[in-house]
Amino acid sequence: MNRRGIALGLAVAAYMLSFFHRVAPAALAQDLATSFQLGAASLGSLAATYFYIYTLMQLPTGILADTLGPRKILFVGGLVAGCGSLLFGLSPSFELAFLGRTLVGLGVSVTFIAMLKLIAAWYEESRFATLTGVCMLIGNLGSILAGAPLSALTQIASWREIFVAVGMLSLAIGAASFFLVSDGPEKARSDTGIARTAWLSGFVTVLKNRATWPGFFVALGISGSFFAFAGLWAVPFFTQVQGMTRAAASNHISLYFLGFAVGSAVLGKISDMLERRKPIMVAGSLLYALGWLVWIFGVSLPLAASYPFCLLMGMLTSSFTLSWSCAKEVNPPQLSGMAISVVNVGVFLGPAILQPLVGWAMDRSWSGVLENGVRVYVAADYRLGMLLMAGAAAAGCLATLLMRETGCRNIWRESV
Repeated sequence: MNRRGIALGLAVAAYMLSFFHRVAPAALAQDLATSFQLGAASLGSLAATYFYIYTLMQLPTGILADTLGPRKILFVGGLVAGCGSLLFGLSPSFELAFLGRTLVGLGVSVTFIAMLKLIAAWYEESRFATLTGVCMLIGNLGSILAGAPLSALTQIASWREIFVAVGMLSLAIGAASFFLVSDGPEKARSDTGIARTAWLSGFVTVLKNRATWPGFFVALGISGSFFAFAGLWAVPFFTQVQGMTRAAASNHISLYFLGFAVGSAVLGKISDMLERRKPIMVAGSLLYALGWLVWIFGVSLPLAASYPFCLLMGMLTSSFTLSWSCAKEVNPPQLSGMAISVVNVGVFLGPAILQPLVGWAMDRSWSGVLENGVRVYVAADYRLGMLLMAGAAAAGCLATLLMRETGCRNIWRESV
């Protein structure tokens, strides 16, 4: 394998683990609630702390990617995420588990921007969306593994042992990144990087660019509703409201993320081939928002229909991923890390807000019923939470109308 293949491979491996951590609470919701005696609001906060710190780190990560380079931030990120996963798996209390998951969010927060920075440095601009989609397809294996396979694995090993093993893997990837990752060919480093003393002016340039911001709101609404539901509340909803077994519910989550992974690769390739971004984003997000009507009205689909529906919802969700390409293409090339990071704040701010907010709404209407010390929720308890997530999806859809079509090329000089 050549230098760029090794560098990108390690970044994708780290990205895969970030997806695993992002989605694992959905499959382990009952185990975590039992281990730490948590209500819906507390469980939502435990899952969402990953998104809090991930959100806060996106702008600093963009700056660090453009100044220090992907190699160093992948190394440090791997070590921090590994230590956090170990702490989470070994924690005797909710407080330490919360700290461990926060450290995990801090460590993995650098992986995505580092991965895209490596693609921008090593590969042709015309292949950016395609390669981003392929890397997301591979990275999303982490979310698929955090669904049905993780649920099945808990029958063999405890959730604690699983997170200890994942922590050791994170440490190994971080160490390998230090020795094997190269930030890019010499020419690409000079073309796509900026001086460490000039980062502030570059950052201001990105923030002042009005064309940067529609992508942020697209990601906030579409990604926020997707990860709030599929990343935490879907399994409890499917089991407690739809009457599915835990295994069947976890299978639906795996298909949700499989659709997202495949859609990211397919839509990225189609976008590059058609040399269009906006029409794909508008159509995909509209159909995704309309799909929420199924959950809002409590439609009980047979498994033969619910499985392909979840697969389709995941594929439609992936339309928002083109917002990263658009952000890069409406800003100076050397500021690609910062531009992508601004949009990426929306990706994680959305679920950071929605996951605990949905839990709070559920706790407000909870009837007081307990089963094995864990709160039991019914369809009425989920209704307001579903409306909140569907509203976010609709807002994200509207934001796609404000996106600037780039024609799959950098139009920064044309738009200033």
